[in-house]
Amino acid sequence: MNDHVVQKLKSHFGEGLFETHEFRGELTVVVPKERIVDVCRFLKEDPDLHFDLLADLCGIDMYTPVKRFGVIYNLYSLKSKHRIRLKTFTEEEDPKVQTVSTVWSTANWHERETFDMFGIIFEGHPDLRRMYMPDDFEHYPLRKDFPLMGIPGSLPLPKK
Repeated sequence: MNDHVVQKLKSHFGEGLFETHEFRGELTVVVPKERIVDVCRFLKEDPDLHFDLLADLCGIDMYTPVKRFGVIYNLYSLKSKHRIRLKTFTEEEDPKVQTVSTVWSTANWHERETFDMFGIIFEGHPDLRRMYMPDDFEHYPLRKDFPLMGIPGSLPLPKK
């Protein structure tokens, strides 16, 4: 099935667009951030593939100067009982990726969580605001440069 997915992507989008990896039978496709919505829509709407479930979406911090932040999309096809993983990367200076909430509505929640913890902005998101941290909190706790013990005085703590 992995070969079928890769062939369908290459025939629809062209040969040199994707980087693919397979490990222990799991397919990972690295997609340019400019094409992530198109690829997701194709994977969902193609009748042979029908990846109708966005099981998870999360952020990653590679802590490198180029392509520091990434977003991982774990997709599942209920029809074929097959999984694939998409990855896309963005720069540290302007961490932006297009929202896929127009493809899967469940992305709304996952993208908000990723924004709150990593600071990745999902352009076109209908309600991109913080979930866990206060609105005026200036930091992103899951970035690798965030101090392990937090930032003293950055959040008011309850009194004992």
